[in-house]
Amino acid sequence: MDDNSIVRTKDVETVIHQGDDLGEEHAGLSRTLTAKDLMGFGIGIVIGTGIFTLTGTGAKNYAGPGIVLSFVIAGFVSLLAALCYAELAAAVPTAGSSYTYAYTTIGEIFAWIIAWDLILEFALGAAVVARGWSGYLQEAFDLPTQFFGEESSINLGALGIALVLGIVAAVGIKESKWVTNALVAIKVSVCIFVVVVGIFFVKLANLAPFIPPAQPMREDLRTSGLEQPFWQWVTGATPTAFGVTGVFVAAAIVFFAYSGFEAVANLGEETKDPAKDMPRGLIGTLLICTVLYLAVCLVITGMVKYTNISEGAPISDAFDQVGMGWASVLIGIAAVAGLSSVILVDIIAMGRIGYALCRDGLLPASVGKVSERFHTPLRITIATTAVVCVLAAFVPLHTLAEMVSIGTLFAFLVVSIAVAVLRRTNPRMKRPFRTPWVPALPIVSALACLGLMASLAVGTWLRFLVWLGIGLIVYFAYGKSHSNLAPGNLVATGYGRRTEPPDGETPARD
Repeated sequence: MDDNSIVRTKDVETVIHQGDDLGEEHAGLSRTLTAKDLMGFGIGIVIGTGIFTLTGTGAKNYAGPGIVLSFVIAGFVSLLAALCYAELAAAVPTAGSSYTYAYTTIGEIFAWIIAWDLILEFALGAAVVARGWSGYLQEAFDLPTQFFGEESSINLGALGIALVLGIVAAVGIKESKWVTNALVAIKVSVCIFVVVVGIFFVKLANLAPFIPPAQPMREDLRTSGLEQPFWQWVTGATPTAFGVTGVFVAAAIVFFAYSGFEAVANLGEETKDPAKDMPRGLIGTLLICTVLYLAVCLVITGMVKYTNISEGAPISDAFDQVGMGWASVLIGIAAVAGLSSVILVDIIAMGRIGYALCRDGLLPASVGKVSERFHTPLRITIATTAVVCVLAAFVPLHTLAEMVSIGTLFAFLVVSIAVAVLRRTNPRMKRPFRTPWVPALPIVSALACLGLMASLAVGTWLRFLVWLGIGLIVYFAYGKSHSNLAPGNLVATGYGRRTEPPDGETPARD
């Protein structure tokens, strides 16, 4: 393949061994994580705003008790993607996850697009959640709204929590692991509390009909123009609420609750035994979160008739309605813990993606250098934290929340394609974990991702395309010519070490 081609690919073996011999002058990422730790990070980012807010919106407006099936559908799509991620994460354990997988299969330009997409997903996700965290704090302690919550001009609460957790992410992966595991223990315990205590207040009458009959969507929920779902814009169909259609619409909404689990795949270079631990961490995260989601949804819609569920705080309000207001305090603690861990893992994931881009020459190598003291990509973590702080402090992000979902689904789509492509182009590659039923499962996974993407607003698609357009400008202005695979930029397996051929010899690629 032409070295100057935008679809040039990295050799899989080079990727696998690129951190084996860094030399004394180059610090590397520290391998300290186990499957249990990976599940901690995964649960830390997955269980957050989705279960604490989207349950109410989906059940009341679109699916009724059938919101349980919506979570099943969204979880199934995520599981298909997780099986594809597991094969690649075990075989190619490296920072960058789907970015690196695309680099080894479909080419550099697509890898760059994926990385640019993931930066958007995690940055917006962290900033949105930081503002939600500030809102919970303001409501709990009646703090001044000019500095906390969505009405603030400068959201100091969001800025503060993003800054603190950015420092934790920069200091070290061990410290991040300890904080994340503590937060996860709190919110999982409270989710179990909701199920165990709430089940005594479940009334079967509240669960009937399980899927309410389809009806015209409420006037205030109808959308048009750029705010209507992509499929509605294409077909011109009239949107309905409830019924089977409502369950699928709700599935696209609650999919946000599963977004971010792929951050686990970014920790491949910091995992002790990635061949075993990465598949267990990825699949274990989804199974645990899905079981908790389904149990909580079933209990909440059984405690309170779906027509009376709160859209803002469905879980705590359900306990208020059955006379257990004191329980809402515990649920509030779980919400704050849940949101905190999401922000932390988002920032960690951005740092690893940036590190991978810098190592490959697509961004300046000095920005992604690993700290010898902390064994983290310190500079890129600080830089991404600064971006999150600015977004969280000044920008109301509710109109951009769907972009987190479209970014996640796009990454899932590429990984699904990459699995099928690598099976054909590199059939002898060592695969400690093999995705079953290839190519059928990856094809179903890709189609399912496209289906959920079609339920997102036209405006979201346009904003997503604009962001990708900016990314392409950056790539052609800098990344293409500075890439380690560009002509003349010969690179050894170590981070950023360019090797020049002896005088008179023709350059040869490793």
